[in-house]
Amino acid sequence: MSAKGLAIGKLPPDLLAELLVTGRPAPPELLLPPTVGEDAGVVAVERGALVAASDPVTLTGQDVGAHAVIVNANDIAVMGARPRWFTATVLLPPGITEAEVRALYRRMHEALAGLDAVLVGGHVEVTDAVRRTVVVGHMMGLREDGDFARTAALEPGQTVVQIGPAPVEGAAVLAAEAGDLLRGRVAAATLAEAAGALAEPGISVVDAALRAAALGASAMHDPTEGGLSAGLYEMAEAAEIGLVVSADAVLWYEPGRILSEALGIDPWGLLASGALLAAFPTGEAEAALATLSAEGFACATIARAEAGRGVAFEDGGPVPRFARDEMIRVVSAGE
Repeated sequence: MSAKGLAIGKLPPDLLAELLVTGRPAPPELLLPPTVGEDAGVVAVERGALVAASDPVTLTGQDVGAHAVIVNANDIAVMGARPRWFTATVLLPPGITEAEVRALYRRMHEALAGLDAVLVGGHVEVTDAVRRTVVVGHMMGLREDGDFARTAALEPGQTVVQIGPAPVEGAAVLAAEAGDLLRGRVAAATLAEAAGALAEPGISVVDAALRAAALGASAMHDPTEGGLSAGLYEMAEAAEIGLVVSADAVLWYEPGRILSEALGIDPWGLLASGALLAAFPTGEAEAALATLSAEGFACATIARAEAGRGVAFEDGGPVPRFARDEMIRVVSAGE
């Protein structure tokens, strides 16, 4: 047993897999237990399948109420369910004002209304355990037909489509948390565009995921912490297969790339909410891509699934993998 302290960020996959083992048989109503690489769990209920997910927002204080709603809604939508019910644990730092708390909840309610979802409970307190506001969200949705998508359903021969560019979330957080470092290094217009990225192009993949599911996507995944790279690795490892990635086909959010370059970090490993990975049977991918494109979704085929393990570029080199999100390097350097 190692006594070495853990680094900031996601737990190592092997450790997380160990922690998720309960030592007891899963009850029959638990259709999808907590599993590395899956975005949500699924519980059978009388009316179908209840899909539930929980995610915190910790790396930024920017519009954190709405941010928490959207990242949790994304995890429900990639399972093929519409987000419906939200709870939030809100931890507020000492010194926060009533006006700031009202603004946080106003934006949270606005984000929920945009999804036709609703706040159903939670907890809020001021505590010296945090230095800035932390929101831990929990979203639920219902599939009345009992069906759901899962990351591990990816199979050899399938095509992986990226819907939406990356790193949109990373660009917005960099602009908010490293604005002082970036001023003078990048054009003011680029920094301003990145600062508004949570709203435009936005980080929600709910519409894209539900549309992809309707078009026959067999597996979907929502890249978040660890960037597009982590999303691809998590998808491959959940399905226990390999992915061959076309680097030239990847959709990049240009302000995110520019800000990353200015700070010496890699956009492959930067917060990637706003991009969706959807797998289609190869014979159906072309038609799905054409439909999504015609409906206004930015999309491209970026990978194919093959027997084997690992995530590599077409030239055989491995896709870079990051022990922690590149954002953490920036946040840590500023402390």
